[in-house]
Amino acid sequence: MSLPPEEWANRTVLVTGASSGIGRETAIVLSQFGARVIVAGRNDERLRQTLLLLEGGGQRATSFDLTALEAIGGWFADLGSDPLYGIVHSAGISSGGPVSSLNVARLEEIWRVNVGAGAMLAKALRRQGRSNSPRSVVFISSVMGLVGTAGASAYCGAKAGLIGLTRALAVELSRDGIRVNCVAPGYVRTTMLDELRDALGEERYLAVEKAHPLGLGTPRDVAAAAAFLLGDSARWITGAVLPVDGGYTAQ
Repeated sequence: MSLPPEEWANRTVLVTGASSGIGRETAIVLSQFGARVIVAGRNDERLRQTLLLLEGGGQRATSFDLTALEAIGGWFADLGSDPLYGIVHSAGISSGGPVSSLNVARLEEIWRVNVGAGAMLAKALRRQGRSNSPRSVVFISSVMGLVGTAGASAYCGAKAGLIGLTRALAVELSRDGIRVNCVAPGYVRTTMLDELRDALGEERYLAVEKAHPLGLGTPRDVAAAAAFLLGDSARWITGAVLPVDGGYTAQ
């Protein structure tokens, strides 16, 4: 992947869910581009491991539980004196099982992290005030927000909600110089996918793999798309939902 112009110099980006998977890879890519990255997650040890993989100086980690929606504004304000250029909200909770097994507590947790935290992070970025420089938000949704899947109603609903949030905020925050876009990944080779493989069994897992004409993706594939939408090369793109899914939703 070629590096973009020096647009990232002196820009600070917050990446949630950076302790593993897509969030971690996005933080790595942005650090390679020259951005100062604040990695956020709930697991201190895994965040420290992410920090070791980042390039450049000024990178740091912050531990926070995004289910505490009412505390996001204060936490955001304490991130530092330098205004943030952007946010990649990659944190999320995946949950399977039929709707008959769904309980209110789990449903609320899934929506809080995926949708509620996204909304409150965007609000906090806006509260920094209008900036002479552009700012940008990228939400990591899922193809499950675009198509229905049996046994994943809460997750599909939350990821679809994140897409709706993207479009509404793109219109509302344009007056503040903030672009808002969304990446909808297909099935990506992560620890979460390994767990899914164990749960599905080999035959059903192979069916999932075959549903991607270009094969399964990697966190790097999604991170590259997120970095593009976040940066100046996408300066005239807002409210977009970019499927990065190896053709999964093209069928």
